[in-house]
Amino acid sequence: MSWFKRQKAGINTKRSDQIDVPEGQWAKCPVTGEIINKRVLEENALVFPGSGYHMRMNSKGYFDLLFDDEAYDVYDTDLQPVDSLEFADKKSYTSRISAAQSKSGLSDAAVAALGNVGGHQISVAAMDFSFVGGSMGSVVGEVLSRAIKRAYTNNTPLLIISQSGGARMMEGALSLMQMAKTSAHLATLHEKGLPYISLMTNPTTGGVTASFAMLGDFNLAEPDALIGFAGPRVIRETIGQDLPKGFQRAEFLQEKGFIDFIVDRRNLKNQLTQLLNLISSN
Repeated sequence: MSWFKRQKAGINTKRSDQIDVPEGQWAKCPVTGEIINKRVLEENALVFPGSGYHMRMNSKGYFDLLFDDEAYDVYDTDLQPVDSLEFADKKSYTSRISAAQSKSGLSDAAVAALGNVGGHQISVAAMDFSFVGGSMGSVVGEVLSRAIKRAYTNNTPLLIISQSGGARMMEGALSLMQMAKTSAHLATLHEKGLPYISLMTNPTTGGVTASFAMLGDFNLAEPDALIGFAGPRVIRETIGQDLPKGFQRAEFLQEKGFIDFIVDRRNLKNQLTQLLNLISSN
C-alpha cells in the first residue's frame, strides 16, 4: 500500500477571508469573508445579509432607494470644477478630475435631486466617495448650497447624505470656503423653520464633518460608519494616548450624544418616512 504514502507534510487550505472571488458575479464581505451573489447584495441595498456590513452606495443608488417610484429631478449636473490654482502633485488636478468624471459619469462629487419620499416632497443632496474621495471643492459646495436653497425656496425638508474624505486640497482656501457657505445657507433654512436631516455614511471626515454634516436637526448615521474630523492616528499622536475602542464609529458617537439614530440602509426609507410624517404633523 506504499502508493498511498503522503509525500508532503500537512494540508494547505485557505480560510474564507483568503478566498479569491472572481469579478462580476460574486461579492465578498471585507469583514467576515461572507460570499454572496451580487444580485442578492443589490437586492439588499448593498448590505451583506449575514454580517450587516454596508458597502458604499453612490448618489444614484440612494436616490433610487429613497424616492417614491424612483422618480426624481436631478439638478446642477452642468457645474464643472476649475483648476484655479493650477495644482499638480503626481498628476495634475485637471487630469484627476477628467479621470474621475470618466469613471463615475458625474461632473463632481455631489449630486442634488428633488422628489417625494413617502409622499413628502424633499430636497436631497448625496455625495460620492468614488469621485476624488468625495472631497468637497467649489462645485460640491455649490451643489449642496443650491440643494439647501431649493429646500427653503420650495418650503420642503432637506436631506444631505455625506460620504467624504473632507476638503479638497487641490482647491486650497476655495475648498475651505465651502464650509462657511453651506453653513450660512443652513442658517437660512433654520430661520425659515424647515428641518434638515443629515445622514452620515462611511466615511464622513474632515471639513465635511466640521461643517454641514454635524449641523442637522436630526443627525443619522449608517452602522459602523467612520465619522470624525482628524484621523485616529493624528489624534493619538497629538494627545499621546490610546483611543477608546470603536472611537469615531457611529455607535461610539451615538453613545456620546453626537448621533441621534443609527439606521440600517435597508430600513432607511421607512425610517425617513416616519420621521417626515412626525415632522409634518407638528
